[in-house]
Amino acid sequence: MPGKSLKIFFSGIGGSGVSAIVSFMADRGHVIVGSDRIFDMNPFHPLKRIFQARGITIVPQDGDGIDDTFDLVVFSTAVEPDQPEVLKAKAYGIPIKTRPEYLAEITSSFKTIAVSGTSGKSTASGLLAFLMVSLGLNPNFIGGGRTKQFKSSINPGNSLTGNSDYLIIEACESDGTIVNYKPTHSIILNLALDHHTVDKTASLFETLMKNTAKKVIVNADDKNLGKITSSNAITFSIHNPSNYRAEAISYSSFSTDFSLSEVRSRRVESPTEHKTRFSLSLPGEYNLYNALSCIAFLSEIGISLSAVRDVLSEFKGIDRRFDIHLNNRKGLVIDDYAHNPHKISSLMKTVNQLREHICYIFQPHGFAPTRLMKKEYIKVFTENLRDTDHLILLPIFYAGGSVSKDISSHDLADEIKAQGKSVEVVEERRDILKNLYKYQSYIIFGARDETLSDFAKEIARALDLTRD
Repeated sequence: MPGKSLKIFFSGIGGSGVSAIVSFMADRGHVIVGSDRIFDMNPFHPLKRIFQARGITIVPQDGDGIDDTFDLVVFSTAVEPDQPEVLKAKAYGIPIKTRPEYLAEITSSFKTIAVSGTSGKSTASGLLAFLMVSLGLNPNFIGGGRTKQFKSSINPGNSLTGNSDYLIIEACESDGTIVNYKPTHSIILNLALDHHTVDKTASLFETLMKNTAKKVIVNADDKNLGKITSSNAITFSIHNPSNYRAEAISYSSFSTDFSLSEVRSRRVESPTEHKTRFSLSLPGEYNLYNALSCIAFLSEIGISLSAVRDVLSEFKGIDRRFDIHLNNRKGLVIDDYAHNPHKISSLMKTVNQLREHICYIFQPHGFAPTRLMKKEYIKVFTENLRDTDHLILLPIFYAGGSVSKDISSHDLADEIKAQGKSVEVVEERRDILKNLYKYQSYIIFGARDETLSDFAKEIARALDLTRD
């Protein structure tokens, strides 16, 4: 990004989207200071240590860290407008931007690829960044999920600084500001209920399509996406006809193999069609869709399918996306970020192919999302829990701030149980650890709470140590 070195304060620096921008801007020589209530509650948070290791100053989220020497203050959308840091920045007259506003400003300096969808965008954007790095395209990347192969002692894994004019971003629709992006290319993976109603999100995605200068890569199998169109759309699919359709698919427990026909309608190279066989080291139909979107985009910018094939199998995935902490005769433990009904359905359908007698442990994220998706949560668990499975609901995750706590995990459990499914609410995680003997397979999932991963590791260690 051109321009002078800036001194920037980030409030809510620990959030997935904000932390990626922080690392990206620090790589470019800007002076970064930030705060987060999560770091105040957990002074030894691993992300805080990573930031400090690279010279980023972390201060308490009380307003005292802001003075008149800052050029800009960037706020996470989770930071309330009456918080001390907001008031302090205004008092000093420092320019203020929200995270999505600042990200939109950054993208204007690059040939941006916006990866969107209500599910899968962290994996797809991380995968695309990995493939482009492996293919020598030297991209920049501002994501959300932590790409395992980008992680280091000074990089959380959700950003990358390259020397090309390509910038891959994870374009989240949650706060509606996706309409401010004007990317060169866009990828839209799917459309389902998450932060907004389907109709509201459809309108946001339609605006993104209109704002995209060149190619829009769209899932042709998604019924809701089929209701919105773009004249520059390129399609991918598994079931319906499309420009890039997977064939001869072989789903294994922890990987996927498939074939893809070379598409020459956009780049006339030869009248001869041939198929290329791919191997993806991630399981499930939902991950195949993620891979297809990336392959389609790369093919459209002139990368051969054979070149993509040669590097696709090397991708190791994203943190907390089907992370396997134990897989042996003693048990199976998987940690995942699944949190909306569409993601949960995809996860359960994949896991149900692996084992019988599964204990699912889900922590709903936030009172407002749980209230919005209550009906769909009940439906997805009712449809996917087998008679041999059990569901444990943890209390709703609360990250602080002003919120109406007028719903609980008990409200979900009561209606799921009424449908004849085995479900309970467990208030304390230690009570789950006392009863691990009941199941051999545990799937822990939910968004935003980093300690869920630690809990999954704890379950895996306990199973591995106590069973013969």
